Order: sequence, then structure tokens, then C-alpha cells
Amino acid sequence: MSEDTEKKEESLFEAPPMGEQERMVEAILFASAEPVTVRDLNDRMPHGSDAAEALVYLRKRYEGRGVTLMKTGDAYAMRTAPDLGFLMQRETVETRKLSRAAIETLAIIAYHQPVTRAEIEEIRGVSVSRGTVDQLLEMEWIRLGRRKMTPGRPVTFVVTATFLSHFGLESARDLPGLKELRQAGLLDSRLPPSSMPGAPSSEEEDGEMLLEEDDQTELFED
Repeated sequence: MSEDTEKKEESLFEAPPMGEQERMVEAILFASAEPVTVRDLNDRMPHGSDAAEALVYLRKRYEGRGVTLMKTGDAYAMRTAPDLGFLMQRETVETRKLSRAAIETLAIIAYHQPVTRAEIEEIRGVSVSRGTVDQLLEMEWIRLGRRKMTPGRPVTFVVTATFLSHFGLESARDLPGLKELRQAGLLDSRLPPSSMPGAPSSEEEDGEMLLEEDDQTELFED
């Protein structure tokens, strides 16, 4: 009678087939964000299961696949195959805010190009740091223009096609004039009136200001 009872108890706790244990281990590892130890696997699986043996079969099944079974310390995890790691790389766009000095410098270049550093400083009333110009060059919003035919032959700056594309402009001629900037509420004390080309005098202040065709003849020199 006792033998029958023991056999019955053994049948109640019979371990699942190894194929099923392998599926269980696979499911646990895929659902876990962290590597899982053999002990933890056995604790989650039905009584009598052998997680260590199931891992051996699972490792063989994933050999050469895009996802492999990897051992980390005394724990296991499903990971992307090392040779395919480059597919998981993701490029992110870093948002960089322009400083007030950079915004003013960019505006002066856009409206007065080709313009030298000395001319920018004259309009702003303060010196232009190298970092400000370097930032705009790095962003590819400005580039070096031709040298000016004046003593010392200073280099000039002009805006780029990247700048125009970013702001949806076909050419520098499409930049808004003084009146448009005021109507849009974009013109304030940040930029001195002289930073805008052809800024009207006090008598003409209410008149519309547009970039003259003659002011654009030297834009984008090679």
C-alpha cells in the first residue's frame, strides 16, 4: 500500500518534458530585464525541472542566431549577437541653444553678408568671441566668404544653404524686412536698429524696408 502511495506522489510531481522546460526557460529570460540565475529559474519552474540542462539545449538552439544565450557571472540572459550590435546603435539629435551673442552675430551676417568680423563688432558694439563664430561654423549655418579687398584683406562671413534650408528660405532675399519683424514681434532691443540693412531714419521709420537687389550681388561668393 505504501509503495502505491509513493508512486502516486511521484507521478503528481513529474517534471515536464525537456522540450517544455527549454521553452519555459526561454520565456523567463526574454521577459526578464535582468540576467536570471539557475536557482531563480528552478524556483519559477515546475517541481522536478532542471533549468541547468534546459539552458544547455537552449544555448545550442540559439547558436548562430541574431539573439544568443549569454552567461553573465552566474546568471543568464538573452542578448543580441555581438556581431550585430551595430544595428542597435541609434543616432540622436542634440538640441543646442544659441547664446544671445550667437543670435545677434548670425542675424548680422544674414542681413549684411558678406561681412567681416570687424564690421560685425562695429554693428554690435562689442567684440565677437571666437567661440561664437566657431559654434555657427560648426553648425554649418555660416561659412567663410571671399576676402575683402581692404588693407589686411580680412575674411568675410556669409550664411549657408543649410541655414536657408533650416528656416525654409529659398535665398537670403527671402529674409523678412524690418517691418515684417516688428509686426511679428520679433524685433526688440536685442538687436540695434543698425544691425538691419538699410534701416530707415526716424523720418522713414514707419516705411517698409526690403533688402535691395544691389545689396545681394555679393552673396554666396565661392
